[in-house]
Amino acid sequence: MTTPSFPLSRRVQRVKLSPNAAASARASALIAQGRDVLVLTAGEPDFDTPQPIKNAAIAALARGETKYTPTAGTATLRRAISAKYRRENALDYPPSQLIVSNGAKQVIFNALAATLDAGDEVVLPAPYWPSFPDIVAVNEGTAVMVPADEASAFKLTPQALETALTPRTRWLILNSPGNPSGAVYSADELAALAQVLRRHPRVLVLWDEIYEHIWFTPERPAHLLHVAPDLRERTLLVNGASKTYAMTGWRIGWGAGPEALVRAMEVIQSQASSGPNAIGQAATAWALDADDQGFVSASRAAYARRAGFVTKALQAVPGLSLLAPQGAFFAYVHCGALIGRWRPDGRPIASDADVVDWLLEAEGVAVVDGAAYGLSPYFRVSIAASDAVLAEAVQRIARAVGALRRAAPVPAAAIAAAP
Repeated sequence: MTTPSFPLSRRVQRVKLSPNAAASARASALIAQGRDVLVLTAGEPDFDTPQPIKNAAIAALARGETKYTPTAGTATLRRAISAKYRRENALDYPPSQLIVSNGAKQVIFNALAATLDAGDEVVLPAPYWPSFPDIVAVNEGTAVMVPADEASAFKLTPQALETALTPRTRWLILNSPGNPSGAVYSADELAALAQVLRRHPRVLVLWDEIYEHIWFTPERPAHLLHVAPDLRERTLLVNGASKTYAMTGWRIGWGAGPEALVRAMEVIQSQASSGPNAIGQAATAWALDADDQGFVSASRAAYARRAGFVTKALQAVPGLSLLAPQGAFFAYVHCGALIGRWRPDGRPIASDADVVDWLLEAEGVAVVDGAAYGLSPYFRVSIAASDAVLAEAVQRIARAVGALRRAAPVPAAAIAAAP
């Protein structure tokens, strides 16, 4: 952060710029300099928003839907979300238990702002989406990171959860399918976590299902509230249009939860941003209500194909390994075997951040280091890119890894001085 000539709040000093945004910005700067860079950093579909959804936005403009909207979202969109939960999830959330925000990130921010006091704890399995701990911190909470490594397929175990919970715990955050790992919790795994939560009735659960429709398992992933419906009155569901309908720039997310929590979140939102944009809400309502959901299944099939290709290709690179993602659109690649190797220019590879730097400098492939997600040594590759880009990227990654040396190169000056 640039040093200002005026004092900044302790709040802003507790957080940092999103690592994903920082990695994308670095790649963009190199592209501006004329470098050929493949950018695989963003959690954003590469598909365009379907044309019928755009047409719905144009129609809303023509109808004059350009005014302020209610803080919690338009009645039309909240009815559409309510219908979506009944139709797709067999869950009954009336509009009074729904809030629409400027993206799912604001839903999460609202929830934590409405419930955390200084020192309250939020249990967060690692690897995690990097915004989670910073949103906790900016709201004066304490993020309790619980490692969930490959031995548990990047999923929180009931034993680890029990150990992490304290009298100060206010929230548990679960993300399935998960970013960055692609992990998906099974019904049995959720049932075991629910057993622990029942012993701690004060703990709220934030169920982040933003990648709900992007899954590669044989059957649709289990839902927490199907497995443990008794947790409903302390669970907030977080979702949105961004991943499912390729609507990231439209900034429409929503939360579904107990009415008292949703109303408290509405109070926070009323003073932060007021209601979300009218056109985005109209387009999202149309998308949710549309009889033809072919785009959703077609894009899921494309992501599944890409995930399979990238997994197989990178598993074949000596020094890299990864678990095949079960959902979302990322591959979380283990690069521990590269730590301790040397770049051809004599610089050591001492961390996953060094691996990421080398991939960008040597071959122009921009990815994000695992430290950003709370679990090293890994790097995250977004598979939300065309087949051609991904094919080129894995070839470049293989070349960059192959160029690393197992021993420090001998400086030319030392060779020249040798007898």
